[in-house]
Amino acid sequence: MREATLEERRHSAAHLMARAVKNVFEDVQVDIGPATDDGFYYDFDLPHRISPEDFPKIEAEVARLIALDEPFERKVVSREDCAKMLEGQKYKLERLADIPEGEDISTYAVGDYVEMCRGPHVERSSQIGVVKLTRVAGSYYRGDEKNKMLQRIYGIVAKDQAEMDAIIERAEEAKRRDHRRLGVELDLFHLDPEDPGQIFWHPKGWSIYVTLQDYMRRKLVKDGYREVNTPAIMPRSLWERSGHWDHYKQNMFITESEKRIFAVKPMNCPGAIEIFKSRTRSYKDLPLRLAEFGHCARNEPSGTLHGIMRVRGFVQDDAHILCTEDQIEEEVAKFCRLLKDVYSDFGFDKNLLIKLSTMPEDHVGDEATWQHAESALAAACKASGMEYEIQPGEGAFYGPKLEFTLIDALGRAWQCGTIQLDYQLPSAERLNAEYIGPDGQKHHPVMLHRAVLGSLERFIGILIEHYAGAFPFWLAPEQVRILTVNDRAADYAEKVRSVLAAEGIRVEVDASPDKLGAKIRDAALHKVSYQLVVGPRDEAAGMVSVRSRVNGDLGAMPLTDLVAKLKSEQVA
Repeated sequence: MREATLEERRHSAAHLMARAVKNVFEDVQVDIGPATDDGFYYDFDLPHRISPEDFPKIEAEVARLIALDEPFERKVVSREDCAKMLEGQKYKLERLADIPEGEDISTYAVGDYVEMCRGPHVERSSQIGVVKLTRVAGSYYRGDEKNKMLQRIYGIVAKDQAEMDAIIERAEEAKRRDHRRLGVELDLFHLDPEDPGQIFWHPKGWSIYVTLQDYMRRKLVKDGYREVNTPAIMPRSLWERSGHWDHYKQNMFITESEKRIFAVKPMNCPGAIEIFKSRTRSYKDLPLRLAEFGHCARNEPSGTLHGIMRVRGFVQDDAHILCTEDQIEEEVAKFCRLLKDVYSDFGFDKNLLIKLSTMPEDHVGDEATWQHAESALAAACKASGMEYEIQPGEGAFYGPKLEFTLIDALGRAWQCGTIQLDYQLPSAERLNAEYIGPDGQKHHPVMLHRAVLGSLERFIGILIEHYAGAFPFWLAPEQVRILTVNDRAADYAEKVRSVLAAEGIRVEVDASPDKLGAKIRDAALHKVSYQLVVGPRDEAAGMVSVRSRVNGDLGAMPLTDLVAKLKSEQVA
């Protein structure tokens, strides 16, 4: 018996959970139950309101079914036979009707339970391991709020109980690190339910945002980028020429003015080409690297929004490189070096995962051009010393892309960086960008779309959870807090604050009447990098007593020594 993959175990666990729910409760209608990135879920419609109190009996039934060690048996059946198998299951029958005439209908049976499913699955139920249910939530049928809300039960699988205990501990740690909770506790931002998908940044959160943006600006200047800014709202005609109107309209916020249709930009690419086209370009101008921290808006369904990691309004560390074909390899390699350099400053340079996403079904351009683009991108990636996996059919509608996935402190994968090779948008059929070549003739440039961090909002959410809110000194919203021993130290505290602030240190003073112990605890709760305790004796000696969040009590030191130490911890 071959070893089952994790996805197969998760998918098979979903089937057994559906079977278990049908065994435990009456009048159960089932819909779908896929594997997910961290487990599985299944959607149900039944009179009983499922709650976590029901989980133990469902889990016990799942465990019993796993122990039966029954085979998962695949069979291709006719539409009529499948309808008989699914008799009484209205959601399944509706899903059956979606399958085009003439297409094979795949089913999987385990014991007396039959599912219409493409698979794959484990060979026998004992391969699933241990199953635990984690939560229940509402989910509209087919994701449409006009339809009935079903009950979605989530679960996880492990090979044995020891692995399950480790998974549960990681899940608990993830809860403790949840950026939505820490964002409130640390006073970084808030989300208003009346304005879904939009972020209200508070001073401390905005400090992180600006620091991150300024950091990227310094990197871009060193790498030869020029920063631009393009309009937030552009006419329908531009989006039609670019192809976004046909392929992305459902995700665009649309408005009308003076009988013309406009859209809030969901991405920055057409604006970069318009800047390129604003004057005659020569091959000597290439590569032209245009960076933009452009604010984008996407009409994401409310049910998919998640804290600041999936929102409707966001900014990308976006850039578009217009170059010749001969420059592709060098530009991709240059980008890869920039990405690794940036990720190393956050501790993400280890275990990078890279995937090459190829032509999707919904694409523009002919297959020959796509194959050429995919080969060029693959060669450039290898030339930069990086290996990749193929991700079939996951490219953008206009071109293939390399996707860079980082691993956080909990071992979770986050796809952030990307570089996309695009022959389509600059073409005569689209936005018709041209340059004069060495032969004196007009040519179309190649366009590289790239981002290192991706959405700044999402990246900050990742950082909050990766660091558990305890940011490295250079990024911390409050780097230093000065704590007064008594009110006689207030003037000296202000003097110290002024000296540090003049050196670009983010510093606050706590001169409240609270006891020193309470001030120290509050600074620790807010994860301040350094606490400086000052009193009359410190003032007389020209010293400050320093406490580090990481290294504990550092003792007293002259203010000039402290300034030098803090400046050495800033990232260039």
